[in-house]
Amino acid sequence: MIIGIIPARYGSTRFPGKPLADIAGKSMIQRVLEQASRATSLAKVVVATDDDRIAEAVRRIGADVVMTRTDHPSGTDRCWEAYHRLVTDGLISGDSSDYILNIQGDEPFLDPEQIDELAAILDGTVELATQMATVDSAQMLHDPKEAKIVINEQNEALYFSRSAIPYLWGVEPDQWHKHHAYHRHVGLYAYRADILEKITQLPPSPLEQVESLEQLRWLEAGYRIKLVTTSYQTPSVDSPADIEKIVRSLQ
Repeated sequence: MIIGIIPARYGSTRFPGKPLADIAGKSMIQRVLEQASRATSLAKVVVATDDDRIAEAVRRIGADVVMTRTDHPSGTDRCWEAYHRLVTDGLISGDSSDYILNIQGDEPFLDPEQIDELAAILDGTVELATQMATVDSAQMLHDPKEAKIVINEQNEALYFSRSAIPYLWGVEPDQWHKHHAYHRHVGLYAYRADILEKITQLPPSPLEQVESLEQLRWLEAGYRIKLVTTSYQTPSVDSPADIEKIVRSLQ
């Protein structure tokens, strides 16, 4: 069974109330729900939130919501509590081989096929999985907001970094992407249920803290992260200005 969980919190430093922001007549969380619900691979889609306003908006459109604690440091932790509550409340049967997909709540135009292409590799042996896309410009390659990935021959992550890796000796940095196949992280996560329980009990790791990348904690602890290439490049919303751009594109 594959469960889609959309973590959503009201409090955001840069954009408070972001899940309820209006995008051409629909809230952002409604648009994410509608897109995720079109994925054929998901047995269930729920919103995990700690805010009554978000919960009420989700219930009003007839979708499922799970109330979670307010002190979660990440969406991964909120996903685990939500999944555990679904099992405890008898809403799903629950099995260690279940998979939980962490669906970003700030991508209102996420393509359902992007979810399905990640779900396609979840065969029971995969511990953790996420997606990557080709880096096609020097600006993207050297942007610290974009996490770059080095992978092995099995398409498993060796390392994630905000720096451009690997370093290309003897080549000007603005030409690196023309001489090597670089990949950037696309933040849709899949966790096997038993692994999700374990990684949420791990303390922050040194590499995670210096890079500010949660997935490095899992790699340092010895877990394997499978990578799936995606061609989908859906816009995320980090500020009200991003919504204005999206609305203009819709018009």
